[in-house]
Amino acid sequence: MNRLTEKEEEVMEMIWTIGPCAPKDVVARYDEPKPHINTIATMFQSLERKGYLSHEAKGRGYIYYAVEDKEKYGRNKMKSFVGRFFGNSYMKVVSAFVEDEKVTEDELLGLLRQLKEKEQ
Repeated sequence: MNRLTEKEEEVMEMIWTIGPCAPKDVVARYDEPKPHINTIATMFQSLERKGYLSHEAKGRGYIYYAVEDKEKYGRNKMKSFVGRFFGNSYMKVVSAFVEDEKVTEDELLGLLRQLKEKEQ
């Protein structure tokens, strides 16, 4: 899949939350100053070209829906992140979380239990 810009990710987050929608539905979720409808419509077209959205005709317009699952996207993004910043070592990621006190001992023990259950 093609990489998304920060703004495209922001729009995809809204689409994953809303479900099938039109550009106007996404514009409505923004705080003031809201982006122009044409800007969001263009972004929808870009997301469709990149394979993240598809559409179907509804009335005089289109309803767009996510083709890419949010969790799958997150996993792919995480793989890329770990590869670029941690040399493909998930252990280095966990170590960084431990070092920064973002993971507790209980959470790590829970993860170990989960690994043991998966092996059985």
